[in-house]
Amino acid sequence: MPAQPGLRVRPIEPHDLDRVGVYLHRSLNDRLSPSAWAEALTPPWKIDSPNHGFMLLGDGGEVVGVNAAIYSSRVVRGERREFCNVAALCVDEAVRPHAVRLVRSILKQPGYHFTDLSPSGSVVELDRRLGFRPLPTSTTLLVNVPRPHLRYRLVTRPAAIAALLVGDEANLYDDHRSAAAARHLVITRGDESCYVIFRKDRRRGLPLFATILHVSNRDLFSAGLSAVTSHLLLRHRAVFTLVEERVAVVSAPLSRTLAQPRPKMFKSDELDAVDIDDLYSELTCVAW
Repeated sequence: MPAQPGLRVRPIEPHDLDRVGVYLHRSLNDRLSPSAWAEALTPPWKIDSPNHGFMLLGDGGEVVGVNAAIYSSRVVRGERREFCNVAALCVDEAVRPHAVRLVRSILKQPGYHFTDLSPSGSVVELDRRLGFRPLPTSTTLLVNVPRPHLRYRLVTRPAAIAALLVGDEANLYDDHRSAAAARHLVITRGDESCYVIFRKDRRRGLPLFATILHVSNRDLFSAGLSAVTSHLLLRHRAVFTLVEERVAVVSAPLSRTLAQPRPKMFKSDELDAVDIDDLYSELTCVAW
């Protein structure tokens, strides 16, 4: 797409976040306030971000498009890797063809592995054209029902969770405990424990879903699944739970595999799908 006179693409700097938040509230999702959008683009973990994504400016300097980015630095396969999570792509209808300029501006940044964990509509095809690959997202839908769970204890108080976790899991909790969309619990049984990160989700506009983002002990999670789903129903008003197979393999009465799970994409010359998860992203930072 050739540059159109009067349209400029430039990085989103910290001083731009307020007006970017206003734009995303108005043009993408008004359930989040402008301040909530601005906060979501400043993740709680420590990271030296080059920007917060890129924005498209009109003739008068007004925001007419945004592609947010959330950065993180993580150890994968024993090496430090730099990630850029591409998030919240929104462009005014009149200049919609210029959305690709925003995405390309992000992808031109060297040294990053890229993820897009909530692409929708035509963005999926745009990602494919720009070299993204699909993640396997086979997803089980569980119906949450109240059940007794005497063999399992669920820990939900922040101080108690922090006291239980060690090593990498403790670091994950420290990084995500104040992320806007991330919610936390620990399943215990005897000396075993399983740290779970989940989020509340909407499907077809209904806030009735919980999505599991991280499981530290797959066997214990599967064994204590009914305790978790009962908790999600009674404490979080989630009627259904969604679990991707790459997070945990589960089965339960009334469960089914989604025919069309939501797509997720990544772009890397070094990493494979097995190296990518849902953390340090808009899934933990944006409570839509």
